[in-house]
Amino acid sequence: MLNMGRRFVCALAAAAAVVPFAAPASAQSALKVALHSDLKIIDPIWTTALITQHHGYLVYDTLFALDDKLQVKPQMVEKWDTSPDKLTWTFPLRDGLAWHDGKPVTAEDCVASLKRWGAKDTMGQKLMSFVSELSAPDDKTIKMVLKEPYGLVLNTLGKPGSNVPFMMPKRVAETDPNTQITDATGSGPFIFKKDEWKPGEKAVYVRNTNYKPRAEPSAGLSGGKVAKVDRVEWVWIPDAQTQVNALLNDEVDMIEIVPPDLLPLIQKEKGIKVQVVNQAGRQYSMRFNVLHKPFDNAKVRQAVLYALNQKDFLDANVGNPEFYKECKSLFPCGSPSETTRGWEDKLSGNAVKAKQLLTEAGYDGAPVVLMHQTDIAGHNNLATVAKPQLEKAGFKVDLQSMDWQTLVGRRAKKDPLNAGGWSAFFTSWAAVDVLDPVAAAFLNASCDKATFGWPCDPELEKLRDAYAKETDPAKQKEIAAQVQARAAEYPTHAPLGQFTTPTAVGRKASGLLPSPALALWNVEKK
Repeated sequence: MLNMGRRFVCALAAAAAVVPFAAPASAQSALKVALHSDLKIIDPIWTTALITQHHGYLVYDTLFALDDKLQVKPQMVEKWDTSPDKLTWTFPLRDGLAWHDGKPVTAEDCVASLKRWGAKDTMGQKLMSFVSELSAPDDKTIKMVLKEPYGLVLNTLGKPGSNVPFMMPKRVAETDPNTQITDATGSGPFIFKKDEWKPGEKAVYVRNTNYKPRAEPSAGLSGGKVAKVDRVEWVWIPDAQTQVNALLNDEVDMIEIVPPDLLPLIQKEKGIKVQVVNQAGRQYSMRFNVLHKPFDNAKVRQAVLYALNQKDFLDANVGNPEFYKECKSLFPCGSPSETTRGWEDKLSGNAVKAKQLLTEAGYDGAPVVLMHQTDIAGHNNLATVAKPQLEKAGFKVDLQSMDWQTLVGRRAKKDPLNAGGWSAFFTSWAAVDVLDPVAAAFLNASCDKATFGWPCDPELEKLRDAYAKETDPAKQKEIAAQVQARAAEYPTHAPLGQFTTPTAVGRKASGLLPSPALALWNVEKK
């Protein structure tokens, strides 16, 4: 299982770049980037927000990482060993690892980091449920002892999406996982300049001159992470047209996400490059909160699955069919686990069937509070498309608008609807984050341990456990189909189609690598 869907991402293999490891950064070079969101939360374990994941990849490192073929490779780990019974795993750390404050990285730091991450992340939780011992027998060795063989150990430790198992100093990692950290000390290729951080304006990172990259070429999120600029500045520009104007005028060097309707303005400009960095793409999702009416009733949530029409979401938020596809699989179309079992008649806008289910469920007109993010290109029309579709089916909808970072804070609260609570929100996941039942955070149905929305279904959890223990790909595929069928009966979320996002790189910048997450090492500026 080291290959996380090679058929699904074969296109990523063609663009790996060889890094000249000794390449110095030019004097005071600064890469200015316009990203999809403002940075307001710097704890990548407390939140799954993509912007905070981007922050994490700059300042932290990981034990393992995925290469451009989505295969797990060692990163902070030098090598690994397993006992013949597959129960004991040892992970010696490579030499030269140090925190930004100069102190050496120890195995105790990593154990504390894994425990904090494992309390929050859906794959981490599942792995930790199989772990009987996680310890540091010496400063350079991490030891993991399992209760029984587990087929996804390396896949879990090398997962590329939120929550990423970033390593932190022990003093930071011992923070309660439900409390945000304020210390961004990492061991990665860049250092966060907290004194220059101005939420709503910019975030600044400087090159870590003491970072020792791996000797291998950089590939995906693995290999040698070589910082080739002295500074990375994230400039927050909420308006997409203003971002494009800034790129055309060389005021920024990169736009992370260019709306397809603005692409023609960029493509005609000489020297500006447009590329799809994450070629595996992303999946839109509507997430239910099962704690409160009306979505505490599974049949009401089933009605939503019939009421929604994927194509309307894709047309309104992506627009260009070159960059989207309809897909009724919870696992990305084109991936090994792709299936439509139980969903063949859903997500096609069947208001009649939805009304029938609402009647059977005894729906009493309880409002559906939809949180609507207004400031992220390619996502800001998700809730506005859902509202009329749900109303046509008979739902009473309360659409509440806010910026994405406000939504990120609010979705973590379990308050009732009349006290600032919520019924559903809309987001997207990287395709590599939802490849299977264990990886997909929204399929975690472990009640209070599940991520926001808090679904609680022993049958889904039993199937996810079975998938985790299975090593035969054919049997895994069947279990994934059973998960999908169960999720049609007990919906945790609704997939709203797949899409890719074009990134624009300015005239003076080069070296952006294809990767399942944004990787700004290897990028240089003239």
